[in-house]
Amino acid sequence: MYRRSLFCIRPKDTFIFLLLFVFSMNAFPADNVIFITLDGLRWQEVFRGIDVRLARNEEYVRQSNLLMNRFWRETADERAETLLPFLHNTVFSKGSYVGNRDVSSCAAVSNAWHFSYPGYSEILTGVVSDAVNSNSKKPNPEVTILELLDQLPAYQGKTAAFASWDVFPFIFNVDRSGLHVNAFEPEPFPATDAERFLNELHRNIPTPWPTVRNDAFTHQYAVYYFQREQPRFLYISYGETDDFAHDGKYDEYILAAHRTDRFIREIWTMVQSTDGYRDNTVLFVTVDHGRGEKPIETWMHHASALSTNSRYREGIKGSDEVWMAAIGPGISKAGLITTRDNCLTSNRIGATLLEVLGEDYLIINPEMGAPLKEFLD
Repeated sequence: MYRRSLFCIRPKDTFIFLLLFVFSMNAFPADNVIFITLDGLRWQEVFRGIDVRLARNEEYVRQSNLLMNRFWRETADERAETLLPFLHNTVFSKGSYVGNRDVSSCAAVSNAWHFSYPGYSEILTGVVSDAVNSNSKKPNPEVTILELLDQLPAYQGKTAAFASWDVFPFIFNVDRSGLHVNAFEPEPFPATDAERFLNELHRNIPTPWPTVRNDAFTHQYAVYYFQREQPRFLYISYGETDDFAHDGKYDEYILAAHRTDRFIREIWTMVQSTDGYRDNTVLFVTVDHGRGEKPIETWMHHASALSTNSRYREGIKGSDEVWMAAIGPGISKAGLITTRDNCLTSNRIGATLLEVLGEDYLIINPEMGAPLKEFLD
């Protein structure tokens, strides 16, 4: 990992020292972060592609032929790449990733619940809190990295979050933090004709679920905001994968995952074509929890033994299993991170993102999990 130190410079080499010091302060680490989560997308699909047991199961699929024609390939690697081409061909191949348990690469949540609010709080604050134990709309007692950064002069007003789930204003505790969080609802202060038109579409197109909107709205609101406000830390949470899974619609779950991969590609293309962000921005992608695999119907669900209903008294195996990937300056280009049984945990993501921005988590919030050194160059 790059350090802002110049141990080898001799005192007499003052001019060279100053040049290298200025270079070190400006060249590394990254200036910006794009942080993206996909709600409950299993590592199995990410690294194996579509599950044929589900893709051909009429109980969970109405479009079996479509899934098989578009996404079935002979090998797991080919299937995974076909499903998520941007992640595999760009992020995984040019950055680092973890979570493919088939090859001793393990990532997991640290919280005891294995569902969304505790998962997102862990990811965004770096702290596992006993007080965060439900999906209820209660203000988060912990402080997210966006709020922590917003308290620093260099980032004030330069952080923002966009999400499909209506609980995110509570996860970010907007009454306390004052952060710009657009979640589920239209943009309250549209600044352009495009945003005003998007608001009209938002009002006129029914939401598929009572608490989660279509990810296309979340995506486009984030794009417009990035273009006009140029945030230094942008968080985007896509939610359709989890809700289609809970509905038992494997075909829609798969199509949502593929669509979100395209959304992430569009975000990265926009970033790389924008002055001040090109080759100066880290993209980090992960999920808030895993899902079950055996018995087959548990693919729809996730829960620990503490949070499960009476049908699954011992919890749903796999609910804690997640994956992570990153690309950009300061991020290792080593590709797959092998961990064996020593899982990398979600509570360490926040400190990792602070590290790539050149900030010390021990000063900002020493309660956070330590940075994921395996991801850092």
